[in-house]
This record gives sequence, structure tokens and C-alpha cells, in this order.
Amino acid sequence: MSKSVKKIWSVVTTILVVLAVLLAVALVGVRVVGYTPYTILSGSMEPTYHVGALIYVKQVDPADLKVGDAITFALDENTIATHRIIEIVPDEEDPSVLRFATKGDANANADGSLVHYKNVIGTPVFTVPYLGYVADYIQHPPGMYTAIAAGVILLLLVFIPDMFDDDKKKKKDKPEE
Repeated sequence: MSKSVKKIWSVVTTILVVLAVLLAVALVGVRVVGYTPYTILSGSMEPTYHVGALIYVKQVDPADLKVGDAITFALDENTIATHRIIEIVPDEEDPSVLRFATKGDANANADGSLVHYKNVIGTPVFTVPYLGYVADYIQHPPGMYTAIAAGVILLLLVFIPDMFDDDKKKKKDKPEE
């Protein structure tokens, strides 16, 4: 491989590795510092959170929440939503048990049921537009297989120049007969 091609190859693979590392940090590494990423799948919170955005949610004590805060919560075992608190409703028998009336910013009406404080996952801290599409794609087949294949190809791209250099060195080091 010529020096200029090798240099270009090195720059391209370095950029690809950096992008792969940034993506891994954005999707997995943030969990180490207490953030959980979720993909916005509907337009109920437009224009605050756009469809396809990735939001990063941090756990919060439900007692610290106030009207106007956006919360991410479990609707059921398989459904997570992010809506804004429009009212805090303490339980009549036990005031320490809180429920939250919520509404999507783009929705005309409030949600049909109250959110129990135990279902609150946290509050969105920041968002990255469009990254949710990528996260959603690579979490399910065939995107998962595509991500694995891309990782393998990236590793090969990083090590291919070394394989060619070793062949040249072996040819140069081999005594002529």
C-alpha cells in the first residue's frame, strides 16, 4: 500500500472508529452516569421533543416534581411515555402517595388516567435529534445484525493495513535463493 493511500485509509478508519465510539457512548455509556436513553416515537410532545429524538432521562424523587415538569413514566410493562405534569393529585387516604395528571404538549386533552408515583422513571434532561431512529433500529433485528456486521467490518478495516505491511516485511526479510 502506498504511503498516501495508507494515510487516507488511516484517517477514514480513525473517523469511523471515533463515530462508533461516540454512538456507543450515546446509547450505552450514558447509563454509567445515571441517564437512560429513550426514543420519542410519537408527536405528542412536539415541539419540545421531536419524533425520532433520543431523550436522556435521569431518575428523580417524585416528591420533587412540580406542575409543568416533563416526566417519563411507564404506562404498562411495555410502554413508556413522556408527558408534562398538569396537576399533582395526592391520595385522599395517604397524602404521601402522589399521582400525576399528565398531558402531551401537542395533545388537546389530558391523558385518560393518572400516573402513580411508582411508575415515574424520571425527567428528561437533554435530547439528541434523530438519534432515536438509530437507537431504535439497532435494538431489533435486522438492525442488530447490521450493527454487529458493521463492527466486524470496522475491525477488519482497522487491521487490513497491518496485514499488508506484514506480507511486505516477510518478503523483504526472506533471503533470496
